[in-house]
Amino acid sequence: MRFKGKVAIVTGGGTGIGKAVAEALVSEGARVVLNGRREDVLQAATLSIDPKGDRVTYVSGDISRPPVAAAVVEAATQRFGSVELLFNNAGIFAPKPFLDHTEEDYDRFLGTILKGKFFMAQAAAKAMKARGGGAIVQTGSMWALQAVGATPSSAYSAANAGVHQMVKNLAIELAPAKIRVNAVAPAVVKTPVYSTFLPPDQVDAALASFNPFHPLGRIGQPADVVPSMLFLASDEASWITGVVLPVDGGVMAGRT
Repeated sequence: MRFKGKVAIVTGGGTGIGKAVAEALVSEGARVVLNGRREDVLQAATLSIDPKGDRVTYVSGDISRPPVAAAVVEAATQRFGSVELLFNNAGIFAPKPFLDHTEEDYDRFLGTILKGKFFMAQAAAKAMKARGGGAIVQTGSMWALQAVGATPSSAYSAANAGVHQMVKNLAIELAPAKIRVNAVAPAVVKTPVYSTFLPPDQVDAALASFNPFHPLGRIGQPADVVPSMLFLASDEASWITGVVLPVDGGVMAGRT
């Protein structure tokens, strides 16, 4: 029960990696505030994770707007008394050639991924500093470390590269406040995000085609990423900050 009595915020918490993190946190004793843009998805996730409603609540809204990020922190403080952990997981993904990107595309990726994580981390860090410390785990991306020709994603990659560099800056700035900041950088992980740009009947085949891309021979599942995120947030990682950890089935090691 590494997180017994602790309070965590999980953005992008309604599905995929975020929901899996929230489930694991609750199983280890934490209380959790979920955030995402779709209230119906958050309601369903909250009911699924905590049917009694004692340990999980949610605040819907776009965290790239600082008042929304502040409201998420306020909800955690009012409902559970504090904020000690932030899992900044919100994001979007959709391959698109660089020459076809519009300003709207660019703003959507940078807003959701980088601006959202920036202001959510800022709001949470203020509360953590006031209580004497905490831990932030950002979800970055393997695409910010390596370009992939099969999935052109210049704006997505640029946004996540910003997240990775933000981790290093915040690790230095927030260390005196006893706040640690780290990130994971997953490769292909099966989450509902792929259904946002692929027909549902094509998702499984498309993802399966990426199995050989990973030296370990398969794409990831949310459960493959969660243990690393929990480790980075836990006291076991009390001397680790400023790290971007690839959780990628071996992709960054090279090609088989």
